[in-house]
Amino acid sequence: MSFVPKKDELKDKVILITGASGGLGSSAAKACASHGATIILLGKTIPKLEKTYDEIVAAGGPEPAIYPIDFNGATEEDYQQLAEIVEKEFGRLDGLLHNAAELGTPGPVANIESAIWAKTVNVNLHAPFILTRVLLPLMQKTDNASILFTTDSVARQGKAYWGSYGVTKAAAEALAHTLAEEYETSGHIRVNILSPGPIQSPIRKKVYAGENPEKLPPASSLGKQWLYLFSSASEGVTNQFFEGGDSL
Repeated sequence: MSFVPKKDELKDKVILITGASGGLGSSAAKACASHGATIILLGKTIPKLEKTYDEIVAAGGPEPAIYPIDFNGATEEDYQQLAEIVEKEFGRLDGLLHNAAELGTPGPVANIESAIWAKTVNVNLHAPFILTRVLLPLMQKTDNASILFTTDSVARQGKAYWGSYGVTKAAAEALAHTLAEEYETSGHIRVNILSPGPIQSPIRKKVYAGENPEKLPPASSLGKQWLYLFSSASEGVTNQFFEGGDSL
């Protein structure tokens, strides 16, 4: 397969991106908007969300929406209110990118504080679960909706000192596979997993402080993967694992 995205590949699609104030989320938002998608930017840092908003508008993309939310402190009512606002403003949802991530404190399991563990679970696992649940009715209103989970290599093979981050990412992958199987026969919603690999990102910078980020691909290098997985080109592709750099 050779996927060459058209300029209007995602025209008229509405895509919600979590962690849109971070490096990966911002890059995904700009890539999708540059091909016609209307982006709902979710994140907890308003100035960073506004920066991404301004960059999308300046580049000529459809005007995005900003929705500040802190997944660590969000209640079930907060998620339900978000779903109601998306329905009121857009009437449907074509794409959902679970990208927000909490690293926690790298170190031995024996040293992980309960509060840190809970925060990591809230952001990396609970948020994708409840956000997906409240938004599924909106995604069922489209003929070709896509849910994409961002993962990490430590989810596929437990790694010492990655503690709650690795465990919650592994659980989120299990959630993605479960959803994919549940909706496989419907044909309306597909669910896939993307592992960016070694790229320039805030989380990698925290863990590998001595690494020269200039030697790594930028987050924007994932643009083709995001565009493919949210476009009609990937219709029927579900329950699959993709890695940054995969040829499409």
